Amino acid sequence: MTISYKWLSEYLPVTLEPERLSRILTSIGLEVESLVKYEEAKGGLKGLVIGEVLTREKHPNADKLSVTTVNTGTGPALQIVCGAPNVEAGQKVVVAPVGTTIYPTTGEPLTMKVAKIRSVESYGMICAEDEIGLGDSHAGILVLPSDARVGQSAAEYFHPYDDYIYEIGLTPNRMDAMSHWGVARDVCAYLSHHDKKDTRAKIPNSNGFRSDNHDLLFDVKIENEKACPRYSGISLSGITVAESPKWLQQRLKSIGLRPINNIVDITNYIQHETGQPLHAFDADQVAGKKVIVKNLPEGTLFTTLDEKERKLSADDLMICDAAEGMCIAGVFGGLKSGVTGSTKNIFLESACFEGITIRKTSFRHGLRTDAASRFEKGTDISATLNVLKRAALMIREICGGAISSEPIDVYPDKREKEEVAIKYHYLKKLSGKNYHPDAVKNILTSLGFEVLKEGIDELRVAVPYHKTDISLPADLVEEVLRIDGLDNVAIPDSITITPAVEDNYALDSYREKAANYLVGLGFYEIMTNSITNAAFFNEAELEKGVKMLNSLSAELNIMRPSMLETGLQSVAHNLNRRNNDLQFFEFGKTYSTDGPGIYQENEHLCLYITGRTGEEGWRSKPGVTDFYVLKGIIGRVFELTGVNPGQITALEHPKMESGITGVAGDVVLFQAGVVHKKTLGLFDIKQPVYFADFNWSAIAALASSRKPQVKEIPKYPAVQRDLAMVVSSQTPYADLEKAVKRVKPSQLTQVRLFDVFESEKLGAGKKSMAVSFTFQDLDKTLTDKEIDVWMTKIMSTLEKEISAEIRK
Repeated sequence: MTISYKWLSEYLPVTLEPERLSRILTSIGLEVESLVKYEEAKGGLKGLVIGEVLTREKHPNADKLSVTTVNTGTGPALQIVCGAPNVEAGQKVVVAPVGTTIYPTTGEPLTMKVAKIRSVESYGMICAEDEIGLGDSHAGILVLPSDARVGQSAAEYFHPYDDYIYEIGLTPNRMDAMSHWGVARDVCAYLSHHDKKDTRAKIPNSNGFRSDNHDLLFDVKIENEKACPRYSGISLSGITVAESPKWLQQRLKSIGLRPINNIVDITNYIQHETGQPLHAFDADQVAGKKVIVKNLPEGTLFTTLDEKERKLSADDLMICDAAEGMCIAGVFGGLKSGVTGSTKNIFLESACFEGITIRKTSFRHGLRTDAASRFEKGTDISATLNVLKRAALMIREICGGAISSEPIDVYPDKREKEEVAIKYHYLKKLSGKNYHPDAVKNILTSLGFEVLKEGIDELRVAVPYHKTDISLPADLVEEVLRIDGLDNVAIPDSITITPAVEDNYALDSYREKAANYLVGLGFYEIMTNSITNAAFFNEAELEKGVKMLNSLSAELNIMRPSMLETGLQSVAHNLNRRNNDLQFFEFGKTYSTDGPGIYQENEHLCLYITGRTGEEGWRSKPGVTDFYVLKGIIGRVFELTGVNPGQITALEHPKMESGITGVAGDVVLFQAGVVHKKTLGLFDIKQPVYFADFNWSAIAALASSRKPQVKEIPKYPAVQRDLAMVVSSQTPYADLEKAVKRVKPSQLTQVRLFDVFESEKLGAGKKSMAVSFTFQDLDKTLTDKEIDVWMTKIMSTLEKEISAEIRK
């Protein structure tokens, strides 16, 4: 929310310095995120002066340049080389002498220096309007009226507008502060409470309103009273659509709005002044002089102001005339009924629309307008008529014409004020401070609350219409606290804390253990958006995907069914910035559905590795990342949790070129592999990426159910035997492991592959594998004879099951 200091000050009965006002705003819950100086002309035209061109002669060495002498009112006339085609003797101009810094409308600031241009010295510059930030034209120098005083500063002559601009981090429930007057009301409540003096904001009123004639009458009807509980309107005739006066343009520009024409600018001004959106229709385009608020049939085509044809939903509320739709209510106007330069008569709308309806329509059509954002948060239903009158008076004053009807106000079901009661002991319990009843009453009445009943320990109030978020006693506590100031709540000498007893502490413990291990290996933890782009996923994933009904953008329209894609976005982001060696991990959730109302969330731990491992040094070189680096980390993660990785088999996955998966029963515990080049291509990644996806929900459940086992450290030494064998080059190491396990050697504690060798000398399609076997008995020292028995059984099994040829 953008607030202008000068604009806001108009509604305050006292003058506050910008810095003090900033502190007050933050104190009352309107956090000031930034306070910046605004200048209509950047630099404030400092150093620029009004001068008079005394002479103009053709440059001796350039056809398109002129050599001028300019009187600036002080000292001798300045010789200035000028390239503008319209410079002439006798003109009053804006001059930038040597040493002055100019701030162009576009481009970087420029400080004037003595320059030699085609052998002729120049002592300054005669300026065009775009060169000093006063406009966009560069057709020639800025020529001033003949009565401009030579030597006068440009700042004094032009009076460029300056201001202080606050950016406020407004929370969604504070619709009452979405206007300058709403903010002023809160500031005055603060001043009343802290300065002990009744301070009231100056109300933008419609005093002196009267209609000029009844020549342009309209009939208004509301068919959907739920979506539009109140609709006010008025007609004006004989107006002139033109450029807005300078003061109005300056106000809008200061808060970042672009002036369009006087009618549109007035509606924007009123909206930011009072918080009430308005809409103006070209009255001559309203068929039958009827305004009907209703819904149109599903699929009705409607062309909006941006010249786009949109297909309407039956749930979209429309403002219609006797023949067709004119405007998407509270969201966006229609092309046909919009105000143009030739418009002479208008119908002005000031309405209250139901927030949910407007929000759904706004997202459905991708039209996030300023008006829609206000309606969806709630507007003051009691303000529509007064705001309408104020806008009509302002239009008549600026645009001419006449008010040609009495205000029309259709309010079929008058809304009663909400009533809320607060007990003082509850206020003390929730706030931690004992407030005097008079202080509570004064704070609430200064905010617009009406006292209905006072008791010894209770205060009952009627909630003002502009406080749509107030419905509970806790809401009143918040109002009192923020006006009094959270800093004024004393911190007690002692604080009582009740320790929480968490049922899932073990899950967090394993997660912390895994995270610490990965960080120790050099991994970085990432956190990616769980809402992502449906274009990343195939039909099978989309079929069970959880799609967003009201997506923030076209690229964020589905809850992620897989964490691979969101992680690859982070990988691509880093690779594009030449950070090529990456090790990421992320704990997150995936989402799926098995039908309407049946949704599933699964916790995952995912690893992403690409590039080299380790850093280059004078004694070492970085290692090359490959699948086996990833596999080793996977094994260690399972060791940390004490969970068996299950039966490991080859992975067949459309997004992986190769990989492995671990399954326990019918539950997949992990999947890992090399990401397919086609998948990497979606993110413009050109180097291999290794990915592992742990089913953390299942792993944590298994880890939690496992009882820790304590074993005595072995007293007797382990014995190691190595075995080399020749097998088919197509035989995976996993087959060897399975064959050894079937022997069931009780003292075998570890099997480890430590060498693979392929050569023509071994024969075509053959490879040699060298495996280390470790034996250990907890009760005694193993003898060679005992180990030989087991090794004989193992060799025999390998020869039979994988056709191994034992190398002697």
